[in-house]
Amino acid sequence: MNDTERKDLINYRLSRARSTLNEVSVLVDNELWNTAVNRLYYACYYAVIALLLHNKIQAQTHGGVRQMFGLHFIKTRLFDKKHITIFNTHQ
Repeated sequence: MNDTERKDLINYRLSRARSTLNEVSVLVDNELWNTAVNRLYYACYYAVIALLLHNKIQAQTHGGVRQMFGLHFIKTRLFDKKHITIFNTHQ
């Protein structure tokens, strides 16, 4: 993937994260808690994928995304441990 393609994919993932996060308030207003949590998970997931792409870190699966985020951003203390909680608790 060249730099332009990577930047386009990063922008796409961030756009998906924002639009998915915007869905949450509607779901909460309608007390659709499980779906709201699901959308929160995916908003975080899309944002983390963008972060990994920005740093040229590859992950192929949800588990891989969680693992790479933990390895490169939690263990290095760039992010606090609490930021990985939703990934570890959502199934």
